[in-house]
Amino acid sequence: MKIELMFLTCNRLHYTKLSLPALLSDPTEEFSLTIWDNGSTDGTREFLASINDPRIARKVLSKENVGAIPPINEVFFNSSADLIGLVADDMLVTPGWTRPIAQAHADVPEFGMIACWHLGIEHFDEARARHKIQKFGRHQVLRHPWTNGGAGLIKIKTLQQIGPFGTDWGGYWIRVALKGYINGYYYPLIPVEHMDYPWSKYYAYKIEEGIARGGTYKSRGIKTLDQAKAWHQEVVRNLLDDPWEVKYYVGWRRKLRSGMERVRNILKV
Repeated sequence: MKIELMFLTCNRLHYTKLSLPALLSDPTEEFSLTIWDNGSTDGTREFLASINDPRIARKVLSKENVGAIPPINEVFFNSSADLIGLVADDMLVTPGWTRPIAQAHADVPEFGMIACWHLGIEHFDEARARHKIQKFGRHQVLRHPWTNGGAGLIKIKTLQQIGPFGTDWGGYWIRVALKGYINGYYYPLIPVEHMDYPWSKYYAYKIEEGIARGGTYKSRGIKTLDQAKAWHQEVVRNLLDDPWEVKYYVGWRRKLRSGMERVRNILKV
């Protein structure tokens, strides 16, 4: 199956110097790559100009930071590939990661977003996750309604059925699951280093500065490293322990789960 990847960056030269070479490190890995820079002024554009690889189809140098969603929609919904995926500038992928996921898509029409594990392999507990690891022919998936779509692949025809991305990135994958597609992490897990976690050895900032500027942390009121770790642990807990069925994440069941989560958080205090 023909694969197109999108590499999206903006003013993160430190990460880009690591993530883009890693993405291109296996010359036998077959894909077409679109690089999109969102108005960088920190030397990222000069670095991108120095990178050459026959798999790079184009480099888009936006004059300004237009955000993530417009570029993703432009690239994803104008692709002629069978599979498409996003690799952010802070994702350090495992070379060869596209092969097993692409083969899984070729073998299983029902697969939606099948992704690499970006939450740290040291945080994975197979015993806890066993109830969510499902087999589809010769492939296994740690099934969950969403993976957030980083370092993963989805069929173009699935995207066309769901329609363009809006502001609710996480909600998009819920919509995919509600259509009956199977989302999850390929298993055995394919690790990808999320370098923008404050505990990553590749983290580019002073911890307090990085947490203060991080959009995810800021939107959740997270201000300290301990709070960031607690939030990460809650995400991992959800992926390992909670149900895989999408019905539990919409409607009245979602409200009930949110209430139970608030109670758990209160009891932790």
